[in-house]
Amino acid sequence: MKILFVFVLFCLVLLAACGSGAYTSYEGEPLGEAQGADPAPEETPQPAPARATLTLTAPGAGFDFNDPGAPVFGEVSVHDPSVFRVGDVWYVIGSHMSAARTRDLIYWEQFAEYVSEANPLMYSVADFAEAFAWARTDTFWAGDVQLMPCGRFFMYYCNCEGSMPLGNIGLAIADHPEGPYLNQGIFLRSGMHGTSEDGTPFNANIHPNAVDPHAFFCSNGEFWMVYGSFSGGIFILRMCPETGFPLPGQGYGTRLMGNNHSRIEGPYILHSPHTGYYYLFITFGGLGREDGYNMRVARGLRPYGPFYDARGNAMIHVHGAPGSFFDDRAIEPYGTKLMGGYWFRREAGEPGQTTGYLSPGHNSAYFDAETGRYFLIFHTRFMVGPQHRVRVHEMFLTDCGWFVVSPFRFDGAPQRSFLPEHVPGSWKLINHGQDINYIAIRSETVNLTADGRVYGAKDGYWSLEADGTTFNITVDGVAYRGRLLRSYASDHGRWVMSFTAMSAEGIALWGAGVALD
Repeated sequence: MKILFVFVLFCLVLLAACGSGAYTSYEGEPLGEAQGADPAPEETPQPAPARATLTLTAPGAGFDFNDPGAPVFGEVSVHDPSVFRVGDVWYVIGSHMSAARTRDLIYWEQFAEYVSEANPLMYSVADFAEAFAWARTDTFWAGDVQLMPCGRFFMYYCNCEGSMPLGNIGLAIADHPEGPYLNQGIFLRSGMHGTSEDGTPFNANIHPNAVDPHAFFCSNGEFWMVYGSFSGGIFILRMCPETGFPLPGQGYGTRLMGNNHSRIEGPYILHSPHTGYYYLFITFGGLGREDGYNMRVARGLRPYGPFYDARGNAMIHVHGAPGSFFDDRAIEPYGTKLMGGYWFRREAGEPGQTTGYLSPGHNSAYFDAETGRYFLIFHTRFMVGPQHRVRVHEMFLTDCGWFVVSPFRFDGAPQRSFLPEHVPGSWKLINHGQDINYIAIRSETVNLTADGRVYGAKDGYWSLEADGTTFNITVDGVAYRGRLLRSYASDHGRWVMSFTAMSAEGIALWGAGVALD
């Protein structure tokens, strides 16, 4: 949840005085109302990257894929959505005590929003008076709910002042996933003047901002909570599953990455039974529409790390230099980048208006043991349209044990296999790169030929393996490996071919077939 830099001189004075940083939350933004539609992105002529004239054709044209009907999406606004499941219902809870539910990860219904006596998640606003008083606020930041072995629901809530890391994390408990949750009190604080949770004076360069909790059970049954945002970084605490509070004597816990006010937040840890790794998802950058939010992942063999990215970089080294503040250039070489802002540009003849994502981030993740499928759940802003909405994209594990993400939102269709003749045609490519990108990465169009060539804006070659799903593509000398897909492109109202792939260096490459009849 978040925090944008507001002023420099004051924060330097504040740092000299007590180590606190200067932050600004998004709380002044409207939450979820559809904005008066922004102007459509201008189709400014670009320097032509194409190395050959392209005749556009849709991949898979003329084949019957037995596509299902168009999915019916239900839109909700839950900033920083954290997912949990009860029976056949998935829930997300997020900032401002907002929440939504779904039975299919496609059609969502909002059932809670904003802090008020009418919010079903809360017994009362007064029940959280201690948290509001400590953080000098009247709202909540990113929360998390864990279904416990006892059958009760533990909500980890957090609050923050917004212009400094004056934050807290507390616990509330309910007998039903939709509440009401009864507050059990604050157990972790940050931003204080004086002695901190570890017995030393609070210093925002090295101590965490106590927000963005995610609680989880590891594979051996231990209970943990990862948390943190900007300030001193991302930390993890061992928790007591009976009380829901941290085991004593840990202070702030173990630091996993970050310090010196690096823009890293929203940690979430998911264990994969397929690889045995714990995957630490984090968001880099700022949450603003053009402030570079982007989702990254690292992995380790233990829930408390160490964690490494696809390049082999140790994430404990992710931080700015001493005395720096919000140094994005220092941190962007780290973490395997899954997705930043992007825009599949509309090609001539395609129906509809493409919207593009801006600042997608603060995700949770889910493994469905019944189907073996993985999902990425996050919020995003857009180049056109609403302020922010929840999105679900399916993830796939590569044979190297890294996640790649579908270019399109989850549509509910079964996973499929394909033939090489389904691939030739015109494709729009997105290379997510490694940078913290503040504007949407625009697609470049290529043709893939039946004899395995790639030409157009990029040159290379492609192949589809015998399993009908493993897709290899080399673009301008860089090899990528991933998954061939059939996806619903809701901007165009069409089913299209697509792929998601990753290089050995952890660079994500997406492809979307042009949406032509």
